[in-house]
Amino acid sequence: MTARRRCVLVLAHTGRSSTLDAAVTVLDLLRGSDVTPVLTAAERDDLATRCSVEGVLVLGDDVAVPQLELVVVLGGDGTILRAAELVRDSDVPLLGVNLGHVGFLAEAERDDLRDAITRVIEQRWDVEERRAVAVRVLHDGVVVHEDWALNEATVEKAARERMLEVVLEVDGRPLSTFGCDGVVVSTPTGSTAYAFSAGGPVVWPTLDAMLVVPLSAHALFARPLVVPPTSAIAIEVLRRTPATGVLWCDGRRTFDLALGARIEIGASPRPVRLARLHSDADRFTDRLVRKFDLPVGGWRGPGS
Repeated sequence: MTARRRCVLVLAHTGRSSTLDAAVTVLDLLRGSDVTPVLTAAERDDLATRCSVEGVLVLGDDVAVPQLELVVVLGGDGTILRAAELVRDSDVPLLGVNLGHVGFLAEAERDDLRDAITRVIEQRWDVEERRAVAVRVLHDGVVVHEDWALNEATVEKAARERMLEVVLEVDGRPLSTFGCDGVVVSTPTGSTAYAFSAGGPVVWPTLDAMLVVPLSAHALFARPLVVPPTSAIAIEVLRRTPATGVLWCDGRRTFDLALGARIEIGASPRPVRLARLHSDADRFTDRLVRKFDLPVGGWRGPGS
């Protein structure tokens, strides 16, 4: 019986020269093994000007997404979110190598690139599932849009000079009405992204929950909320609001909201699968310290 061909997609932020160089390195390492590298058609054309793309397959032409073993993502969190979109309807895991700035979703850093690819070739990684949220927009009781998000779904005002008037609902019961710049509904993964900037709590990724963070709300009760993943969140754009709204999913996909729109957000049954080279449960504190450059001088540790 013929062994199944191992195919790994390399997805890079090709707008940066340093990332293209990293992609060339990854292609060379994979081609020297039993793993066949795969590129999108656009990125294959970009890389063809810098190196040979002989033996590289094209996603969609030569290989379908479900045939991939893994996606190696070279870039920052935005590139990882793009990769998550690409494989959303499959179980293909993502391995991020941070070539950007913060890179909270990435598992490895630039200096770890060769070691990370060696572990890919040797299939020495674990898979961690991260909660995503499912989003749908209704108008007059009719579903007009559906989407999803790994980090957050955000209802925001479309005009800078106007406030959005909304009513927030949790599990079918109204919680509060207020004017605001918007409302962020975040996963634990997204707690260090937009929700963090808006004053929300940092939630360890091993905790299964959802966050609701109002943005600049004019209300006595507008604190961030942490609710269980079984909760149903709804945000209604009131018809009396002076501003139109817009839905953002992961800061990448938008949908214009009409007055009276109802946005329902809940846990998605399909997670995003991240390939891990280390035990993230043991390293999340270290990741916070490193990514936010937190001061820990003077710490001596237990038993010292």
